[in-house]
Amino acid sequence: MDRFVSPNWYGRFILIAFRTLVLIGLCGASALAADNPAPAPATIAVATSVAAGAHGNAASAAASDSAATIPPGTKITMQNWQQYSQFMPDGMIDLFAGKYFWKMPADVEMDIGPTVINPLPKGYLAATEKYRGQTQIVELPDGGLTVANYQGGMPFPDPAEPHQGWKILANFWFRYFPHIVVNDNNNLGFMCTMNSFSAVSCVKGLWEYRQHSYNTDPGVPTTLPGSDGKFYTTWFMTEEPEQAKYAANLLIAYTDLTKPQATYVFKPALRRSEQLSAAARCASEGSDTTPDDSFFGFDGDIPQFDSNLIATRRIIDQMDIGTAGANLPEDYDMPLGWPKPSWGKWEVRDAYELDIRRIPSKARGYCYGKRIMYLDRQFYGALWEDLYDSNMKLWKIALLQPIVMNVPQIGPQNSAGAQISHFWNIRSNHATFSGPNDSHGYNVLINDDVPKQYLDLEKYTTPGGLNEIMR
Repeated sequence: MDRFVSPNWYGRFILIAFRTLVLIGLCGASALAADNPAPAPATIAVATSVAAGAHGNAASAAASDSAATIPPGTKITMQNWQQYSQFMPDGMIDLFAGKYFWKMPADVEMDIGPTVINPLPKGYLAATEKYRGQTQIVELPDGGLTVANYQGGMPFPDPAEPHQGWKILANFWFRYFPHIVVNDNNNLGFMCTMNSFSAVSCVKGLWEYRQHSYNTDPGVPTTLPGSDGKFYTTWFMTEEPEQAKYAANLLIAYTDLTKPQATYVFKPALRRSEQLSAAARCASEGSDTTPDDSFFGFDGDIPQFDSNLIATRRIIDQMDIGTAGANLPEDYDMPLGWPKPSWGKWEVRDAYELDIRRIPSKARGYCYGKRIMYLDRQFYGALWEDLYDSNMKLWKIALLQPIVMNVPQIGPQNSAGAQISHFWNIRSNHATFSGPNDSHGYNVLINDDVPKQYLDLEKYTTPGGLNEIMR
């Protein structure tokens, strides 16, 4: 997408923009090659020297149970990056090596700071201990997996075989989130695309995330009355540009993981909402992300996926980024769109490296051959992704930056409902960036700070609520 072209084009684009804002949305379809089986699950204990990464860049990697680290005060630049490549995902190495059109700026600088651990909320940890050992893996007739007896907290606090990689994926799915997170008119969420000429186009709007079940925040019911089996909902309405205003979307995810997520859209021209097909997981309208790339890194219906642990290792990411990332391209290191040193310090984080693929019975026609996802081992947020097409060729590279925010009555959390995301499409020389605010970069409203008008369950969490727009 080089520029906005017409209201009709916007109508298609906005159908999926909200999912990017809640972090991430859209792609293109292709068939999964049947001759690319998923690797056998790895054990959680890996040697200090790990085999080459997902597409063979790194000769070794820093295992998370080793003493390897990067001292605070280190500056990683184009001149010395190879000394620290063991702490980089393969896609980051590719950007430094200049293998593709998208490459690190010559002046890139990544300043390493101390690793900061923000303890998970007491309520979430209490639920984890209360229900420890109760959650069970259930094998489905189509070859997928789901959970039974999950009640809250982390379902598998000590993930081990069998199905170790999928248990880690389940921990990601049920990771801590605040009960409600909102961007209002003063802090519009944004999604911007950029082409190879650095031409930027943006969509901005209001969004709300609400968790209906398994809540652990103080003063919030574990299950909201009238939740009707919902796990969480996401609502988004476009504010800018003017020709796309009032286009809105509602995503509903369910506590029954085998029930496909439902997406509804409100079309201003028709003044009514309609449900989108659950099969449109690879839809693309100008963005470089898919519906399965949302939910801050991955929003696929997880019973449809295998997940295998490649390794546990240490990688670098930048999360406590304050007011950074609000304006593209001014606030970014161009022409790549990389975080500037002013964004803050990078940390060495213990991470799981997962290989995630559609189960064979669901693989035909799916856009991605595999998703290599790096999850933080402490809070289970996604930090980085390398996405491969159906022929197992690298297609997209993604830096994900969960923003550290203060949750009322809890304190600072890494997984708090705000994130800056960068997706570089190396096949089309295109990129997509998204975040929670167009002016402050991080100032979303959480729990007790959310204005009362956003607490309306009917308006923000039901298809009928969409039909109230413009009335």
